[in-house]
Formats: sequence, structure tokens, C-alpha cells
Amino acid sequence: MTAPEATNATGTAVSPDARHLLRRARPLAIGAVALVLAGLLLAVLNSGDSGTLDPRSTVPGGSRAVAELLADHGVTTTLAGTAAEAAQATAATGPDTTLLVARPEALTPTARATLRDAAQRAGARTVLLAPGPEATAAFAPSATVAPPVEADERAPSCDWPTAQRAGSARLGGYRYALPDGTTDAVSCYPAEGTATLVTLPADTPEGTGETVLLGSPDLLTNDHLDEAGNASLALQLLGAHPNLVWYLPTGAEAPADADRRTVSELLPDGWRWAALQLAVAAALAALWRARRLGPVLTEPLPVTVPAAETTEGRARLYHQTHATAQAADALRTATRTRLAPAVGIPPADTHSPEALPPAVAAHAGTSPTAVHALLFGPAPEDDRALVRLADELDALERRVTDHPPTTEPPTGEELST
Repeated sequence: MTAPEATNATGTAVSPDARHLLRRARPLAIGAVALVLAGLLLAVLNSGDSGTLDPRSTVPGGSRAVAELLADHGVTTTLAGTAAEAAQATAATGPDTTLLVARPEALTPTARATLRDAAQRAGARTVLLAPGPEATAAFAPSATVAPPVEADERAPSCDWPTAQRAGSARLGGYRYALPDGTTDAVSCYPAEGTATLVTLPADTPEGTGETVLLGSPDLLTNDHLDEAGNASLALQLLGAHPNLVWYLPTGAEAPADADRRTVSELLPDGWRWAALQLAVAAALAALWRARRLGPVLTEPLPVTVPAAETTEGRARLYHQTHATAQAADALRTATRTRLAPAVGIPPADTHSPEALPPAVAAHAGTSPTAVHALLFGPAPEDDRALVRLADELDALERRVTDHPPTTEPPTGEELST
């Protein structure tokens, strides 16, 4: 036997190739693209003006209804988009002006200072819609902000004539507490013991103008203006003077350099900690799922496995799965394949139950019926019967190779053997 010839094959790399890596990364890429597209879609849908608290908007959150109501009572409404425009309009009309700030929490410190100074110099009434801690500290330093509550219809629970005339109104949101001993201030529409509407006198020497803190803007929207006493309270708060400057902050007003903040500064502390935890989790997941690409390994192909090992391995599989019928069929098929050429059966009739048994019986000196039962019979019932079948198949092969063919029918003694 000659040694196998050496081959010049370069071997096969076991490291994943570029195609395999791309196929594995396909689900992640599809998810990332879907996430980006969803974000762009949401950005496009939300890019336009929603109309909330806009005196020109007729959407449920707009304020077109209250603006027309004020116009019917002779109040001139001037819409301002920047703090400078609002301050200029307030200064032009003087003390006969009500300055409405729709989103005071969205203002920069510079814009808040500009509006506060303009309202104080003009002696105008300033109405703030849902001011939070920062806006309240800028316009009404003596008031303390309590956590917001859900807006609902509430009773005035105060002696202020404006609230008494309006009656119950839809208020809630932020709540405001005044220090003990505060004079000339009004606290109405309490929620859980704290007022949701507060009126503070001006702190200027002239004493003109006042600041109104309204915890929720719901009573000014088109959707709720006709409920309870919302229309009456809105008309008295905004229509006390013939001129109304409606300041609705827009994106056109850029913050000053001192007011610019980075994205990380705009995020609450809780979001920063959550982002840090997600980053740590992502790093741990990357270490867990990482694949180390070591050196390229090669091996000579094909790998030769001894037939005995293959047979033993297949037999163990049959035994573990209790595949007695499959094992018996494999033994009979192999026996028929070896016996057919030995008894002169053509390849087409190797597994023919009509042609093979008589030829084998003539060579083995036994009955065709017995040979048929041995080569094509039913499957054994257990492992013991399977072993017995294997022994009988081996004995049949030996008898075919040891006995010459005969045309005489077997005798009783031969059948018994």
C-alpha cells in the first residue's frame, strides 16, 4: 500500500469571512435603519407648529376662541414671537396692557429678565401660564412652587371678586404657596391645600401692575373654554385692560451666549444616570458576545475516518434511539447487496423479493421461504432479536460462499439445519 500523496491545498480558514459577518449583522442593521426612519418620521410630523395656546389656532389646544371673545369686548390682541417684540409692545401701550406669557418655562433667563423689566416699567399686568420653579423665581420670587396636580374643575375658595364672579373653573397643574404675612396677594382654586391661581402685587415703588400665576392653561384652550366658569375667568384675567400682548415663544428667538447649554446640560440628572447604566450594559454585552479572531488554521482535507469507527458510531446512534427497525433494514440491505452478485442476480433485481430469495436458497441449500423471511421479513422486536438476525445473516452469507449452487429442492434435514 502506498502512502497518500501530499496535496498543495492551502487549507480552509475557520474564521468568519466578510460575507458571514455581514449576514450576522443584517438584523442589527435593519433595526438601526428602522429606528432612524421612525425618528425622522416623528421629527417631520412634529416639525410644524402644533397650534397649542396660539390665538390664531382652531385646534383643540389652540386659543382662537378666547381671542375672539376678547375682541368682542374691545380688547386688542398683539401676538409677539420674541421677548424683544413683547417688551416693545408692552412699553408702547403702558399700564393699559396685559402681558400674557404662554410658555414661561421655555424662556431663557435673558428673555425672562427682559419681559419682567418691561412689565414693571410699563406697570402692566403679567399673566404667566403654568410657570415652573425657574419662571416663578424670576417673576414672583416670594412664591414657592409645589408639584403639579391634574387639571380639574375646582371652586374658587377665596374672596377675590374676579374668582367669585367666575365661579368654578378648570384649574390644576403647578401649585403656588405664599409666605405667611403676605399682603395684597390672592390665592384661589386650591388643590390639595395649595392654590393653583395666585395674584401678586407689583414690587415697584409706583405699585402699578401685578403678576398672575396660573397653574394650568387649560381654561384658555378651545377645548375647555365653554366649561364651567372658564370663559368668565379668562375674560377677566386677560381683558382687564384694552391691550393684550400675547407672547408665544417660537424657535426664531435664539438664546444669548450666556444662556446656551449643551445637550447633556439640558438632560435631567435621572437621564444622565440612565444613559451611563445603558453604556455600561452595552459594554458588558459587547465583551460577552465578542468573538476573538485568532490565527488562521488549516488542515489536510479530506479527513479519513476508519470504517469501523463509522459503523460503531452509527450503531450507537441506532441503539440510543431504539431504532431497531432501521438497524435491521440497514443490515438486510447490506446483506442483499453483497449476496446478489455472488448468486448471479443483476443489479436491477438486487432488492427484489421475487428474484433474490430463490437464487440465494439454491446456493445456500435452504428453503426460499426461509431466505425470504430472513432477507425481507418483519423488523425484530427488541435488541436480542436484532442480534439474532445479524448472526443469521452472517451465517447465510457464509453458507452461500461455502456451498455450490444446486437445483434440487432442499430436504427436511436441510430445512432443519
